[in-house]
Amino acid sequence: MNIVIIEDERVVADDLEFSINQLINGPVSIVQLHSVKEAIVYLKNNPSPDLIFSDIQLGDGLSFEIFIAVTVSAPVIFCTAYDEYALDAFKANGIDYILKPFTTQTLERALQRYEELKKLFSADQGPQYNALLEMLADRGTQKSSSVLVYHQDKIIPIKLEDIALFYLANEVTNLLTFSGKTFYPNKNLDELEKLSGNSFFRANRQFIINRKQITEVDFYFNGRLSVKIKPAPPENIIISKARVPEFKVWMNN
Repeated sequence: MNIVIIEDERVVADDLEFSINQLINGPVSIVQLHSVKEAIVYLKNNPSPDLIFSDIQLGDGLSFEIFIAVTVSAPVIFCTAYDEYALDAFKANGIDYILKPFTTQTLERALQRYEELKKLFSADQGPQYNALLEMLADRGTQKSSSVLVYHQDKIIPIKLEDIALFYLANEVTNLLTFSGKTFYPNKNLDELEKLSGNSFFRANRQFIINRKQITEVDFYFNGRLSVKIKPAPPENIIISKARVPEFKVWMNN
C-alpha cells in the first residue's frame, strides 16, 4: 500500500507515519511531503498513491490548492484542527478527517472508512476542492480553533481563546497563555497570523496580540501607540504610525 502524508510539522508527520505502520498489516510505503509546492511537484511526477493524509493549513497555503493543481485519484483523509463548519463540508464530499491531535482510535476508524469507500473515489474531484477552497476564503474570519505545541515530548492543542500573545524572542516563537504559561509552537509568526483570526492583531514583527489581553493604549513618540497588556510580555509593544489606523479599526470591531 502506498501512502502520502502532507504535513508541514515534521514531528506530527513522523508520529502519523509511525501510527499508520502500527495499524496496517502488510507492506506499506509512506512518503512525507511538507508543503503545497513540494506536494504538487511530487504528485505531478509520480504515480497516484492509494491514500493521502493531508493537513489543511500548510506553511505556504491551503492543501486544497494541491488537488486543484494536480489530478489525483486517491482519496484524502484530512488531518485538521478546523471548526465544525469545515468538517461538515469534508464529509459531504466523501472525504474523511481526523481531528488534531489524533489518537490511534480515530486513525483506525479513518482507515476503516477508507477501506469501505475506496471504490467510490474517482479522479474527477477538482470541482469539490474548488468549492472547499472558495468556502474557506469566504469565511476567512473563522480560523483554526487551536494551535499545536510541543510540551514534554507530547503534542497538545492550545485553544485560541486561551492564548494571550504570540511573540518572537531570540528568533524563537513563543506562545503565552492567559494563565501565564509559555509554549513553543512549531510555526513562525507569519503562519500564526494567518491561523489566529480577527481576535488577534499583528502589532509588529515581534508580537501578535489578543484583543482581550489589552489593558491600556497610550500615545507614543512620533504618532505611534504603546499597548499595555496582561500578562505583560518581556518588551514594550509599539504600534507604528503606519499601522495605527488599521489598529484602531481592529479595536473598534
